[in-house]
Amino acid sequence: MKTFFTALPLLLFCLFFGQNAQAQQNSGYLREVIYTPADSARVVELLGMDIEGDTTLFYARRFLGTPYVGHTLEVHDPEYLVINLSGLDCMTLVETVCALVMTKREGKTGFTDYCRNIERLRYQNGQRRGYLSRLHYFTWWKKDNIARKNIIEVQEPKYFTAPMMVGNQYMSAHPDKYEMLRRHPQWVSRIKILEGNYNGRDSNYMPVENVKLSQNVLTCIHSADIIGIVQQANGIDISHLGFAVWGKDKKLHLLNASSLHNKVVEEEMTLYDYLIKQKKKGIKVLRLR
Repeated sequence: MKTFFTALPLLLFCLFFGQNAQAQQNSGYLREVIYTPADSARVVELLGMDIEGDTTLFYARRFLGTPYVGHTLEVHDPEYLVINLSGLDCMTLVETVCALVMTKREGKTGFTDYCRNIERLRYQNGQRRGYLSRLHYFTWWKKDNIARKNIIEVQEPKYFTAPMMVGNQYMSAHPDKYEMLRRHPQWVSRIKILEGNYNGRDSNYMPVENVKLSQNVLTCIHSADIIGIVQQANGIDISHLGFAVWGKDKKLHLLNASSLHNKVVEEEMTLYDYLIKQKKKGIKVLRLR
């Protein structure tokens, strides 16, 4: 008993010191994160929720009605980690939802934990090292996150039959459309090198005619899978992202941050009809591990 009371103050000191050190570490990390108190409170609220059904689809649906806002990451020079849950584009919706799922699976509930998972998804090798380390194109994002075992690519040879040749060059060809490239024209040549590193033959995609098949046939695709809309034109491989949803009609639908609807929606039209209307070629499919 004497030993217990002698050790107790030391134990309490170690616990306090450890918690204080962690708090200081988190505070230092957050100094290079752009966010609002509402963002951090919403993340904590979402991580504290009891999940009903698929975790990814559950979180994606929490953002239905959120306004579509583009270019939300282009707000700080040098590159800081941007967290914005009040306005989303197709890419930030996918990252936001995936980071929530990853954090929830880890059993963590803190805003800093969530931010670290956003960084893991958004940047090459999971580390923010300036604007040029951001995974700007879908193919960059896909390959880097597959390599680090954050996601897998869904491939079923019977249905993913269209050859994919990546030829991304939009950023280097149109630097005037990117705030940071206008500020730092010397980066354009480095972007072009990165484009070339990732360009070339890629895994097959599912052509549009196969997207109309029913849920009973396309068992390889699950609700909550990440859908990449194949463009392969104008220097862009994938033009839009969202989440797969199997509807009551047994057809694929898309949950996405839509510039057409100006908000996050679960499309009433089937994904096949969406692709035909938008004159797109097909889809790539990823799944969070």
